[in-house]
Amino acid sequence: MKTIKFKLIALVALIAFVSISCNNDDDDDDDSSQQPQTIVSIAKADPNLSSLVAALEKADLVTTLNSSGSYTVFAPTNTAFSAFLTAKGYANLNAVPVPALKEILLNHVLSTKVKSTEIATGYVKTLAKGSASTSNTISMYLEKGSGVAINGGKTNGGATVTTADIQASNGIIHVVDGVIGLPTIVNHAVANKNFTTLVAALTFNPSSGFAGILSGTASSPFTVFAPTNAAFTSFLTETGFSGLPAIPANVLETTLKYHVVAGANVQSTALTNGQVVSTFAGQNFTIGLTGGAKITDASNRVSTIVATDVQCSNGIIHVIDKVLLPKF
Repeated sequence: MKTIKFKLIALVALIAFVSISCNNDDDDDDDSSQQPQTIVSIAKADPNLSSLVAALEKADLVTTLNSSGSYTVFAPTNTAFSAFLTAKGYANLNAVPVPALKEILLNHVLSTKVKSTEIATGYVKTLAKGSASTSNTISMYLEKGSGVAINGGKTNGGATVTTADIQASNGIIHVVDGVIGLPTIVNHAVANKNFTTLVAALTFNPSSGFAGILSGTASSPFTVFAPTNAAFTSFLTETGFSGLPAIPANVLETTLKYHVVAGANVQSTALTNGQVVSTFAGQNFTIGLTGGAKITDASNRVSTIVATDVQCSNGIIHVIDKVLLPKF
């Protein structure tokens, strides 16, 4: 009887051991299944990102976003890609030239992992390069509000984040509702609310075609010294004009062109003390670097350069705190 009882106890213990082992194996399987996958693997598993996957394959970027790293990818949906192809006149994804497609895709990628809680309004650098510079990568403007708008949203060639913080083993994915185009100088000016007066000035006299010039590639690349809204407010007070409509068209156009250098993508590192800069208006101003980067205009007024190197597809923007005034 004792022998039978002992065997029964041993059998129960064996069953319990096997049950625990199986449970542990199940736990291990669950843990492995919860390990983050690469950015490409996650995109492949999402049917709404199949166009993105096809684009990455066509542009030979799968290996990059499968590799170890810490990327942030703003991932356009299939609907976003369809709208992009229609807007650009492409019959399908295969009709997009590979070099152009590659830069567009790289314009959705940051080299560092940025969670939505870490996003602040301002500029970041993508991995894309436009025609203006072979070394300085394209800037992206992120605006943090109730959500996150990129380069001013879809109406300005940008996008809005619709699903944030999809964790990957090599970074993070934020799903967006538009394909983000390489931004021109005008796109970047429109995206940043600190430049609303500048944008209004650029578009105030459509017959000048100046906004179109800064949106295109003729005479590019451009270097633009962009006054803020506060700079324009001070300018109007200083000159006595009641507003943009009160400024004679020729004065406004010459003043705007005085902030532009044509045919050069001048990064801040290329500025030198005492450098004389020839502008699109046919007049010069002088760079000073003592005590910080400054500009002395033709009227001997001094403006401070407060932000630099916003890289666009057709040029570069440096932000200034005072409107430059040419001679009339």
